[in-house]
Amino acid sequence: MAYEKKSSGENIRIDITDGFAVEKALKKFKRMCDAFGIVKEYRAREFYQKPSVKKVEKMEAAEKRRNKTSKIGRGPKKI
Repeated sequence: MAYEKKSSGENIRIDITDGFAVEKALKKFKRMCDAFGIVKEYRAREFYQKPSVKKVEKMEAAEKRRNKTSKIGRGPKKI
C-alpha cells in the first residue's frame, strides 16, 4: 500500500495486490482524497466567487470562531 501525502501536482496512487478487497481500496482512496484536499478544492472551484465575497465570508467565519471560543468559559458550571 502506498499512502504518502505529496506536494500538489502529483497524482494519488494506491497499489493493490491480488488478495486486496475493493471496499478497502475505495476507503483508502477516499481517505487520501481528504488528505490531499481534493474535495475541498473541487467545492471551492465549483463556481466563481469574487475576491470581495471571499474576503467577507472569511471574515464572517473568523468572527464566528471567535464568538464560539469566547463562549466556552461562560455560564454556570456543571458538577
